[in-house]
Amino acid sequence: MAIRKKSNKNPPVLSHEFVIQNHADIVSCVAMVFLLGLMFEVTSKVAVLFITVQYNVTISANEGPEEMPVNYFHHGLKDMATVFFYMLVAIIMHAIIQEYVLDKINRKMHFSKTKHSKFNESGQLSAFYLFSCAWGASILLSENFLSNPVSLWEGYPHTLMPFQMKFYYICQLGYWLHALPELYFQKTKKEDIPRQLVYISLYLVHIGGAYVLNLNRLGLVLLVLHYFVELLFHVSRLVYFSNDDRQTGFTVWAVLFVLGRLLTLSLSVLTVGFGLAGAEKQGLDLAEGNFNVLFVRITVLATICASQAFMMWKFINFQLRRWREHAQAQNLKKKPGPAKSKSKKDKANGVNGALSSNGADSPRARKEKSS
Repeated sequence: MAIRKKSNKNPPVLSHEFVIQNHADIVSCVAMVFLLGLMFEVTSKVAVLFITVQYNVTISANEGPEEMPVNYFHHGLKDMATVFFYMLVAIIMHAIIQEYVLDKINRKMHFSKTKHSKFNESGQLSAFYLFSCAWGASILLSENFLSNPVSLWEGYPHTLMPFQMKFYYICQLGYWLHALPELYFQKTKKEDIPRQLVYISLYLVHIGGAYVLNLNRLGLVLLVLHYFVELLFHVSRLVYFSNDDRQTGFTVWAVLFVLGRLLTLSLSVLTVGFGLAGAEKQGLDLAEGNFNVLFVRITVLATICASQAFMMWKFINFQLRRWREHAQAQNLKKKPGPAKSKSKKDKANGVNGALSSNGADSPRARKEKSS
C-alpha cells in the first residue's frame, strides 16, 4: 500500500530523493520482513525478539481461593530490538498522519512555508501527545499511583512492571528515536535541526533514564503531566493557524506550563530527594536493579532541575518575543491615526493659505496697496 504520493518525476533508484519520497514504503517492507519471520520456525525465534515484549516473569497472586498467575516484565538488552521495531511502526504512522490528514488540511488552508512546517510539527505532536497522555493516564488509574503517591518510591527498586507500563516505555523510546531519521525524511531546515536534536535528546535521556534506573513510576507520572501541557500548546498553535485572533489557548498554556514545572520539581524532590533517601534498601546493586545511592540521586535531581530550568528559560524568551511582537503590532495600528489627523491639519492650513492668498488679491487689498 502506498503511503506517500509519488510525484510525476521518477528520481533515480536509491537516490536521496527516491528514499525520501518512498521512505514509508521502504520501512513498511522492512517491518513486513519481521512479521513474515513469525511464520517460519527457523526465523521465528529472531522475529519474536523484535515484535513481542521480552523478559516475562510470572508471579502467583493469592487474592482468591485459587492462585492466579500474573505476568510482569523487567528490562534488558533485548529491549533494544523491540524498540527498533516499534521505531519502524512510528515512521509508518507518521507518514499516514502526514498524507491522509495534515497534507489535506494544508492544501485547503494554503499556508505559507513557515506556517506549513510548524503546522505539520504541531499536528504530528498533537496526535502523539493525545494518545500518550490518554494511555499513560489509564495506566496511572489502573495501578492506583495517583491515589497512593507513596507508591512512587515505596518498595524501590521497581524492577517488575505490568505489560501496559513496559509496552508504554517501549513505544515512547521508539517514537522519539523515529524523530531522528524523520529530520532527513522531512527535509528539515539546517537552522531548525539543532533545536530538534536538543528536545529529542532530552526526551530520550529522561525516558531512558527512568526506564533503566527503575524509576518507571515517577517517570510515568512526569511524562503524563508534561504531555498534557505540551498537548495544550500544540492544539493552541493549530487553532491559531486557523484564526490569528484565537490566542486564548496560549494564555491558559502559559499558566499550566509554570504550574507543571513547579509540580515536576516538587514530585522529583519528594520522590528522589526524600522518599528514596529514607528507603530501606540503600546501595548500588546491579543484579537487583538497585541504584539508590547518593551519587545517582544527585545526578537524577540535577538532570531534572537543569531540564526544567532550560525549559523555563525558553518559555520566558518565547513570552518576551510574543509581547514584543504584540507591542509592534499595536504601534503599527496607532501610527495611521496621527498621520490621518496631520493630513487633515495640513489640508486646513492649505485652505487657509488659499483663502489668505485669495484675500491678498481682493479689491480691498488692492485699494489698501494703492493708498
